[in-house]
Amino acid sequence: MAQIVRAASLGGYLECMAALNTDPVPLLREQGLSRQLLANPEHLIPAQAVVRLLEHSAIASGCRSLGLRMAEGRLLANLGSASLLILHQPSLRHSLEALREFRGRINSTLVLTLDEQHGEAVLREDLILAVPEPAVQAHELGLGVLVRLCRAVLGDGWSPRLVCLTSPAPAGHELAPFRRLLRCDLQFDAEFNALIFPASDLDRSGVLADPGMAAHARSLLDAAGRGAARSTREQVEWSIQLLLPVGRATIQNCAASLGLTVRTLQRRLDQEGAVFSDLLNAARKQLCVQYLGNPRLRITDIAEMLGYGSIAAFSRWHKQVFGEPPRLLRRSAGNCLAGSSSLLANQPLAVS
Repeated sequence: MAQIVRAASLGGYLECMAALNTDPVPLLREQGLSRQLLANPEHLIPAQAVVRLLEHSAIASGCRSLGLRMAEGRLLANLGSASLLILHQPSLRHSLEALREFRGRINSTLVLTLDEQHGEAVLREDLILAVPEPAVQAHELGLGVLVRLCRAVLGDGWSPRLVCLTSPAPAGHELAPFRRLLRCDLQFDAEFNALIFPASDLDRSGVLADPGMAAHARSLLDAAGRGAARSTREQVEWSIQLLLPVGRATIQNCAASLGLTVRTLQRRLDQEGAVFSDLLNAARKQLCVQYLGNPRLRITDIAEMLGYGSIAAFSRWHKQVFGEPPRLLRRSAGNCLAGSSSLLANQPLAVS
């Protein structure tokens, strides 16, 4: 099944490209998109096309921080019909729950995982893509939008304590948008993409909290044909993303995390035309591309994080899926990043 997202996911793209003196038309055409298609934020477009467009546009414009620049101009209204419900929740925790509840309406490829430990909250952002590929700009756009959302709920003075990004650190002159929007310490080449902040912030009252407006917003969503609860497939995808990095993404553990027996889980997946092993393999492929792009992670670490007990087993799987050993893919990814860095270093920074 094709993955689709709202055209609103590219909100601000045309304005940023104009500020960077780069013609977006050839880049849009390359992905089967157009200015006209983006004019209606409710148009549905392929998620893979959005990811590729952002990556190619960052290179073509010489702007490493394209995703962050787009996030700077985002409004909560860009999230669509669920934005009113999210904004008027009593706390940040409730707003994030509403965001996850309506993920399918906003961006079905986005998976948010909230973990609380030792007084800190880790809000992790992952993408589930049908075809795994680099998605630096999409990830950074997503993190930037999350920061904007948290500020809309808690006030403009809010900032996370730390933002973790799996992407390499940009050149010094490209750090300005990161500092301007995120306003916190940054950790590049991290193991995952996440916002880290005091767990107490989750239960702070929203500055626009209004139970009446929240109830009204939910009634409007219900009247408009609110989507049913997340499908079993979506719940399994979320569970795999959570369990895979700790080596526990088995069908038994996923079933247990959803309060189901393995037999019931398999039956529900069958009804939706999905197979657990296919969902697991898709998540492994996407995370593999992401992890291999991180020079701080050893091949041994990656094998373990993807649930393999040995490098040999991981290498066999990798060669079967990607057609080459993981070391060669890492080398080619490194060359690609080096080429992009060289291009960025030789072009002047255009200010949006």
